Amino acid sequence: MAAAAAIRWCAVVSAVILFSLLISPSTAIYCDEDDCYDLLGVTQSANASEIKKAYYKLSLKHHPDKNPDPESKKLFVKIANAYEILKDEDTRAQYDYAIEHPEEVFYNTARYYQAYYGHKTDTRAVLIGLLLVLSAFQYLNQWTRYNQAIEMVKKTPAYKNKLRALELERSGGTTNKKKSNKQMNKKLEEDFSKELDLQIKGAEMPSVWELVGVRFVLLPYTIGKLLLWSGCWFWRYKVKKAPYSWEDASYLTQRSLGASLDAWRTVDDATKEDLVYRRLWEKPNLESYMSEMRKESKRRR
Repeated sequence: MAAAAAIRWCAVVSAVILFSLLISPSTAIYCDEDDCYDLLGVTQSANASEIKKAYYKLSLKHHPDKNPDPESKKLFVKIANAYEILKDEDTRAQYDYAIEHPEEVFYNTARYYQAYYGHKTDTRAVLIGLLLVLSAFQYLNQWTRYNQAIEMVKKTPAYKNKLRALELERSGGTTNKKKSNKQMNKKLEEDFSKELDLQIKGAEMPSVWELVGVRFVLLPYTIGKLLLWSGCWFWRYKVKKAPYSWEDASYLTQRSLGASLDAWRTVDDATKEDLVYRRLWEKPNLESYMSEMRKESKRRR
């Protein structure tokens, strides 16, 4: 519920911002609703010297040190902002373009923020902020999916049967049929949920180590570890021609079968030993095994 509310809130804020951009002229981001040239009392064709002269003349009149009037102070802020925009050739060119093309709202807005904040923003800070935001959304999404999956599992007969079995085990084979039994069941269900490691494929419990931000930080370590592992593998099995260890043979078997690590862990030891013994990483052995599996499947039908 909290996640859904957060998503709805973000959508509303985004819609408001988008709407405000659409209904506001693109020149408003420079001098609000005023015209920068009008604030300085010059025309659009004025040169840099004329703009500078007009600014100094107005600043002497409206500077807070010269004029204590609050309205004059507000006007001075606007004048100073207009001068900052028009004194720079690039920024002035962007402003002139926005005047001539007011319909290009998004383009003019992007150019404005790039000019004013692009050079002031540390790329590393932007990257860190992006990774933090992505990681937060990823973690929130994983928790939502996991909780939804857990709630679905709790409604299945298999889960309820295990819950009853746990209740019988703790009560010594007898069930309490009193009124407080419902409360007891609820407590037992909470205990059982904590004891049972409900790892559901496609909706696993969130892990900090799986977040995109953490993975990015650990990327050099991960690459180094992979290169070291590949080098050791090549030296041991390609150069020295050593026999595969049980762990490595198990890895090759798992990869040959296209099984995930979680699925491979659920296979019993006897089956694993048989599969490793077959050397399925060798193509003829794998083809023979797959043929056996297809025949077995047809026979069972």
